[in-house]
Amino acid sequence: MARGSRIRAKFSRSNLYTFSCLRPSAAESEEPHQFTGPGFSRIVYCNEPHNHEKKPLKYCSNYTSTTRYNIITFLPKAIFEQFRRVANFYFLLAAILSLTAVSPFSPVSMIAPLAFVVGLSMAKEALEDWRRFIQDMKVNMRKVSVHKGDGVFGPKPWMKLRVGDVLKVEKDQFFPADLLLLSSSNEDGICYVETMNLDGETNLKVKRAVEVTLPLDDDASFKDFTGKIRCEDPNPSLYTFVGNLEYDRQLYPLDPSQILLRDSKLRNTAYVYGVVIFTGHDSKVMQNATKSPSKRSRIEKQMDKIIYILFSLLVLISLISSIGFAVKTGIQMPDWWYLQPYEDSKLYDPNKPALSGIFHLVTALILYGYLIPISLYISIEVVKVLQAMFINQDILMYDEETGTPAQARTSNLNEELGQVDTILSDKTGTLTCNQMDFIKCSIAGMAYGMRS
Repeated sequence: MARGSRIRAKFSRSNLYTFSCLRPSAAESEEPHQFTGPGFSRIVYCNEPHNHEKKPLKYCSNYTSTTRYNIITFLPKAIFEQFRRVANFYFLLAAILSLTAVSPFSPVSMIAPLAFVVGLSMAKEALEDWRRFIQDMKVNMRKVSVHKGDGVFGPKPWMKLRVGDVLKVEKDQFFPADLLLLSSSNEDGICYVETMNLDGETNLKVKRAVEVTLPLDDDASFKDFTGKIRCEDPNPSLYTFVGNLEYDRQLYPLDPSQILLRDSKLRNTAYVYGVVIFTGHDSKVMQNATKSPSKRSRIEKQMDKIIYILFSLLVLISLISSIGFAVKTGIQMPDWWYLQPYEDSKLYDPNKPALSGIFHLVTALILYGYLIPISLYISIEVVKVLQAMFINQDILMYDEETGTPAQARTSNLNEELGQVDTILSDKTGTLTCNQMDFIKCSIAGMAYGMRS
């Protein structure tokens, strides 16, 4: 068993050198160089970002945004979201009808409450979206070391990175874009990456630099570095990558083990050098992100059903009232001289009781409209805002190790937290937290450790 273990260990230690045996020569590597057409049209000039300032090689910036609105779309989208609510839509129709002659009271009494409720809800949406914008800017303004020329690296905000930039990322820093790993602080070009933000896994993944670029292990070595990458177009697949690197007039194939994805973190490695391939919304993590949908909680959907019932009851009451009024108008109105309208009034004509009943139906819908509580939504909005404040200030949800507090990014779905009945999770790392303390071991009969 010991001999077999040594053989396996020797084999596993030598697996890095087997790639050089399989590396194609320039003549043999013409096939991967033929990546053309849809799917394989991206060209990256390493250490020459100025070549990507004009089309067709101009790619998207590294600025990312997760906000739902902008200055142009806020009003139309926010108004649409407000009037998706059944009660708000009903009071909008009632406010329009209150401008006509059939209204039993001043239109201000209908328009003012509706404007207050809708305006307050839109203000809450604007505030939450502004907070998302602030969070985006904190990410976009993070600094990373970028090669500025002549082997000199300097800090630069994430949002100003361009395709082709050579970066130096240090330990415990996030990768600002999708990078091709060129070299690392380890002689064999290995680095360790945490991809918890991408796939939820806490175990570290091993990445290996392109073997031909391993000598580029300090800042000065990038003074004259150039290369050309031809690879796949932006896509959401986190575990695949196809491309090749043209360096010193030779082609070298690339694979996913050499790609450092945005939002993953460098661990247990002092530093790495990499060249930017995909920026901003072209990166794989942003390709997997979807636009923030307008979600509605179960309580809000249940409220809509209740309001439908109340609206049906309102129509029934108004219909009975208008039918009774039409009958009374046709039979008894001629005898009630003190209730007769003005001569120029066409709303309540004893000679046309059916038409008078229709006008009265509209009046009754407005008059009895407060059967549907307009303050219900605003009351729930206030409760949700207070709940979000309590969540943000909950000391029991504060992670001391990372210094991360709980953060309610949106208050629309607070009550959904109470609807969770099943949590599905893998066992690996769940019970052990992937943290193990060395206690004792035995090597060749000799015990080592604290309890030896």
